[in-house]
Order: sequence, then structure tokens, then C-alpha cells
Amino acid sequence: MSNDPLVVFTPSGKRGRFPVGTPILTAAQQLGVDLDSVCGGRGICSKCQITPSFGEFSKHGVTVHADALSEWNVVEERYKSKRGLKAGRRLGCQAKVMGDVVIDVPPESQVHRQVVRKAASARAIQMDPAVRLYYLEVDEPDMHEPTGDLERLKRALKAQWDIPEISTEFSSISLLQQKLRAGHWKITVALHKDHSSALPKLIAAWPGLHEAGLYGLAIDLGSTTIAAHLTDLETGLVVASSGIMNPQIRFGEDLMSRVSYAMMNPGGDAEMTRAVRDAIDTLAQEIAAEAGVEMTSILELVFVCNPVMHHLLLGIDPVELGQAPFALATSGSVRLTARELDLRSLPAAAQIYVLPCIAGHVGADAAAVALSEEPGKSDDLALIVDVGTNAEILLGDKTRVLACSSPTGPAFEGAQISSGQRAAPGAIEAVRIDPATKEPRFRVIGSERWSDDPGFADAVAATGITGICGSGIIEAVAEMRIAGILDQSGLIGSAEQVGSPRCLPEGRTHAYMLHDASAEGGPIITVTQGDIRAIQLAKSALYAGARLLMDERGIEKVDRVVLAGAFGAHISPLHAMVLGMIPDVPLDKVTSAGNAAGTGARIALCNVAARAEVERMVGEITKVETAIEPRFQEHFVNASAIPNAVEPFPELAQIVTLPQVSFNTGGDGEGRRRRRRG
Repeated sequence: MSNDPLVVFTPSGKRGRFPVGTPILTAAQQLGVDLDSVCGGRGICSKCQITPSFGEFSKHGVTVHADALSEWNVVEERYKSKRGLKAGRRLGCQAKVMGDVVIDVPPESQVHRQVVRKAASARAIQMDPAVRLYYLEVDEPDMHEPTGDLERLKRALKAQWDIPEISTEFSSISLLQQKLRAGHWKITVALHKDHSSALPKLIAAWPGLHEAGLYGLAIDLGSTTIAAHLTDLETGLVVASSGIMNPQIRFGEDLMSRVSYAMMNPGGDAEMTRAVRDAIDTLAQEIAAEAGVEMTSILELVFVCNPVMHHLLLGIDPVELGQAPFALATSGSVRLTARELDLRSLPAAAQIYVLPCIAGHVGADAAAVALSEEPGKSDDLALIVDVGTNAEILLGDKTRVLACSSPTGPAFEGAQISSGQRAAPGAIEAVRIDPATKEPRFRVIGSERWSDDPGFADAVAATGITGICGSGIIEAVAEMRIAGILDQSGLIGSAEQVGSPRCLPEGRTHAYMLHDASAEGGPIITVTQGDIRAIQLAKSALYAGARLLMDERGIEKVDRVVLAGAFGAHISPLHAMVLGMIPDVPLDKVTSAGNAAGTGARIALCNVAARAEVERMVGEITKVETAIEPRFQEHFVNASAIPNAVEPFPELAQIVTLPQVSFNTGGDGEGRRRRRRG
């Protein structure tokens, strides 16, 4: 085994060993990591900015020391002095590998900017926001009546709006005098009053009539992506939606590895808190600029997130969530201000509402899904699955609602997959394989054409075919099973066993080649045995969580399944069922809810009564803790088969016949024969 240093890139998860002195940009290019460069590594364009991470990374099996990269050099210093470089950033063409290192490629350094699939779903919401605007004409100060500006403003509120009393944010008082005088004693104030407030609170003011509108941000803070919807608080319309990768990925792709980072590295929790708050600041500025909205008009934020993200957002060490009994610092909703959360791009007095968590591993995101989908009002038994790095699962009807969380990991997001990538132009998002010829055809993000359609090459010329995203890998694995390339246990057959030269030997296993662009200097995109295992682990966790809830209700089947989450809308129900991700139901009973957690956040942003409702609802949901349920392991093992080792899928069997093939010849047939001859 090579003693060269190990370089791990996040968020792609790609890794490799490189000789000491190799520039990071070179390592990235050799591994096919999405790192931009325009100047050819001369330190001019700055497109290749990277962020090294230091400390102990149990997830990656490395400890990164302070001297893991070459020292800061004159080229970087020149660039920083002329153009500026964010703290902690290096230029990938200048920083050289000196030891084991974990390198994060920030979104702006990635060639293929992310397509945020957490788009806002159209939803009619009854508008009753916590923040409202009031235009006032205030009496001028008088030598004979020595009252303060605030007191005269309060008097105007009572006389003109019948609001007898208010409280105030200190940061608002300090600006009041200049606003009153600039507006010649005419002023617009923003008052905040939600379901729990005794008094409306003065949080912002503008001279004269404020016509630039009033906005809020509904933020779905996920383990892998952060999505935000900038919402008009007067109409409820989403004026812009945007998202970025969660920069905490560099500390660990899944939640437990982030908890582990906090445990092993003193101050690690504060480091992750700062990273995510900076990302939210950046996202808020970008989304406001995109919509042409002034930052001073964004006065409320609502957050939904899982418990670990919840604690790291609030600056609470998540260590207790890493061990039984998985105690939350608080499970109730949280109210605070942008200043308290140290969000510097927003007005200091902007109000923040974080939805309540359901249990130690079932967070505010699951509460938001419950608010959006209302399983407690359903006549039939609905299973709602919010698919992400951590899956939230709800099962319920009018009689009772149960909830659990299942650690699926980032494979569904395209991470930990050999040719995996985020959902960006050029990524394969849909796959079909002919069962007779074993030949594939596919579609990539950015084009509606299939790869065997006329004009496909021209349609994808600009983006290329760069990798495979979450929905693509799910369809690819399911199609391989339907076509008999994959057996029930998840083994890929050899070219001889399958009857296709696309099955390539890879060590003691095989890989299936989807696309070969090596003749044009492009990538060879394969589905490897390791990819299959990653998908099996993810889908088994998802299915086992759903089965636990079904056990708790004492049922063998559900009436309908709702797929929610970042790519719930992009998963084909048929392929999800072939994989065994979801229980067997008629296909027309599998629907998509889009980004239900984001919708729940928007409902809570636009309607104060919904906040009271979600707090009530959370108290009535039965929590099931997958980590301590002995049956979870049993269901997990059964679910590792595709679709399942023991459970029949009668509805699926009516639509598709899965080939009864087996490629297990005691390890690998090819490998064993080679060893015998040796």
C-alpha cells in the first residue's frame, strides 16, 4: 500500500493518494473533482479556491495536521492583497500536498453550480404573518411637552391603529430619531407579534411611507443542502428560491460523523456553527440580490432542520445527540433575533422562529412535514417519507401519528457514489436499460432528450455528461435489477454471466458501464459494486424505519406513500419500489409532495396560527427511536436484498417480473478461477 498522503475532497467524497508536493488542483483534476480553473494554475483567476480542514476525521480515517499543506506563498499573498481571499481559503493551484488532508471545494469554485431541487411547491396559505407594517404620522417634539420620540410614536400607534401598547427591540430605538426626522415625522414601522407574544414588538422603521415591501425567509437547513425561500409577507408569494451546499459537509457527510468531530476536536462545534451561519448569511445576501430586495426589508426567518443541525445552528454542542438517550437541549420551538444568531447580513432585530423538534433524532424538519402534509387529518393510513441524508418518516391517520428518523447517509444525494455528483447540469438523472440487450439510455439534467434521441449530443454539448446524481443512481440500480445485471443480493454479474460487455471486471467484483466518453477525453461513468452497496445501505435504513412504524401500528401494509424531500419529486415510484425503498402499494398510491419540509417552513412563516398548530401537533406524535429498537437491525438486513429477502411485493409483481438470477459463486466466479490457476 502506498505511503503517499491521502487527499479527501468534500462534498464529492472522492479520495486518492498523491506524492508530497502535488498541487491540490492537480489532485482534483486527476480524481475528476469538480474544481474550476481558468488560468491553468498560474494563480491569476482564483477560480480554484479551496478550504482545507484540520483535526481528526474518524469518518475518513485521517487526522489532518496543521502542516498538511505547503506554506502560504507569494502568489496567494499577492492575490489576497489585490482581490481579497476569505479566511481559511487557499488557492488550489498553489497549495501543495504535504500530509493527509481533507479539502472542501466551496460552491463558487465548482464548475457545475448546483441546481436546487428544493424548489418551492405551489401552495395556498392563509396569510396571517407575525410581522406587519404600519404607517404613522407622529407629533413633533415640543418644548412644552418633554416626551421622547418613542413615547410619541406609541401615542400615534394607539390613536391611528388602536394598538394600545408595544415592546421594543433596542436596536430599533437607537435608529428611531433619525428615521422620524428624515421622514418629516411620517414613518413606517414594522411590528412583530406571533402566537406567543403578549405585546407587538417594534423591530424596524423607515422614513415616510415604506414601499419596498416586507419579506421573510423560510429556510430548510439540511445535512447536505440549505434551501431558502424568500417570501413576500404581504402576499405569501415566493419571490426567489435558492440553495447552497451545507459547508459542514467537510466535517462529516452524515450527522453522527459531525457529532464525532465535535467530540474529538475541542471547539469543533463552534467551528461548525460558524460555518453554517456564514453560509446562511451568504445565502440570504444572494437570494435578496437575485430578487432585487433590500436586506433591511427581510425581517423574519423560520428554520426547519434535524436535531443535530438545530443544535449546531443555535450554537449548542450536539454531543448528547450522539449517545442514548439522545437528549435535546430543548425540544420546544425557539425564538431569537438575527443579532443573537450572529447573522450579520440581516437587520439585527430580524425575528427568528425555529420549529419544535419531535424527539432526539426526529427534528423540526419532520414537524414541518407534519404541518405541510397533515397525516393526523388523513382518513387512510399514509406513510410520508422525507428522503435526504437523514430520512424523516411519518405514519398516521386520524387516530394516531408516529414518527421516526433513519440514517440513510448521503448516497441518495449522489455522495459516496463513484461517479456521483450533486444535481447539476450534465448529471445523469434518469436511466432505462433494455432487458434483452442490456444497453442503457439516459437523460441528463439540462436536456429533455434521451441519449438515443436524435440531437442528444448537441443538446448536452455545453454541459457534457459529468456524472450521476441521486435520482439517476436510484434508477440505474433498479434498472440493473430489472434487466438481470444485478441479482437479488445486489451482486453485479460478469460479462459472461450477464451477456453484456458493459459488465467490466473491477478487482474481485464487476461494474456496469453506463457511458464511455474516454475517446473524447471525457469520463467513463460506471455503477460499481461499491455504489450498489452504498445504495443498499441507504435504502435498507429507509425501509427498516418505515417497517418499525408499521410494526408499532400492528399493520403489514399502508394505504398510500408520499415521497417528500430534496428529490422526492424526482424519484420514480416504480424504481423506488423495485429497490425496496418503500413498502409495496399500488403505484398510483405513491405520490410526491415536493419539498414538504420547506413548505411547512413557509406555512409557519406566513401564518402565526400554524405555529401554535405545529407545537400542539408535535406533542401528540408518538416517537419511535430506531437506534434502540432491536427489530430495526432485522428489518435492515432483510431490506438489503433487492427488493427484500423475506417480504413479498405483490403489487410490484403485477407490473414487473424481476429475473431470478444469482451471481454468487463463492465470492466472485472470475476471481476464484484466477486464484485456482495461480
